[in-house]
Amino acid sequence: MEYFAGSKELNRTLPKPVVTVGNFDGLHVGHRAITDTVVERARSIGGTAVLYTFEPHPRRVLSPDDGPSLLTTLEQKVELIAAAGIDVLIVETFDTEFSWTTAEEFVRVILNQRIQPAEVYVGYDFRFGRDREGSMRMLTELGPRLGFAVTIIPEVTMGDGDVNSTRIRKLLAESRVEEAAGMLGRPYSIRGNIVEGDRRGRTIGFPTANLAPDNEILPQPGVYSGRMRFLDEGPGPDAGDELPAVTNVGVRPTFDGSGRIQAEAHLIDFSGDVYGRHVDLSFANHLRPEQRFPGVEELKIQIATDVVEARRLLGLT
Repeated sequence: MEYFAGSKELNRTLPKPVVTVGNFDGLHVGHRAITDTVVERARSIGGTAVLYTFEPHPRRVLSPDDGPSLLTTLEQKVELIAAAGIDVLIVETFDTEFSWTTAEEFVRVILNQRIQPAEVYVGYDFRFGRDREGSMRMLTELGPRLGFAVTIIPEVTMGDGDVNSTRIRKLLAESRVEEAAGMLGRPYSIRGNIVEGDRRGRTIGFPTANLAPDNEILPQPGVYSGRMRFLDEGPGPDAGDELPAVTNVGVRPTFDGSGRIQAEAHLIDFSGDVYGRHVDLSFANHLRPEQRFPGVEELKIQIATDVVEARRLLGLT
């Protein structure tokens, strides 16, 4: 996949661009309905599948005190978009100056002149331009006059509503990671580096890898099963290796009185040094809420029980 830091950096004419535009935070199954259509259409006409998005999220600029916490880092988002089969990714810097771009200027200059799409596909709730003045009606009327077709992709529904990033954030805040995974099309994961902790886990027989997350969202405090994927080379697991894990998100009430939220993962059947490694940690199942234990022995018994349950849920037994 080719990456362009803004539409002005697009330095060549793309063959028959089939384009989608949006924020795509989380790249959930609703987004995938759009990207799958774009990729399929591009392949069928011998064209180029193009995704145009923004960094930072526009609401971070327009309403700094009300901007959403994001489900994915830019690094994760780029990887997910590449895995979806997109050929060209354009990440436009969204700043105050760009926010003054009118809807018509966005369509005529950025979409039509710079990218020159053959077809454009957008989600049902897509709005664009200064003050979100651009509507579906405007895009579907102006596009054909400029020479490109416009198709609106309907919402994807699941349960009692449509799939969207806000709904997924709410599920994570309620520990409902299994439902969130259904909407994401994969378990929710956070990314960052393993940092040194107090090494207390070693003393009770369950060493943990403490993650300094790059992500803005952690699931509700509790204990989860999942997997840790190693993204870089180093001692121990190779890049790309995945290890099953039991992860505690919370303040470690049995040991730590600081109140600081942490994510620490016990890697099942693994013993080794992973300090400094860059990893992706997923949350597949919620095992139980975080709780305070009377003492170390009670905690050890519960962690052993958590490991047994994680093995079962992850298909290791």
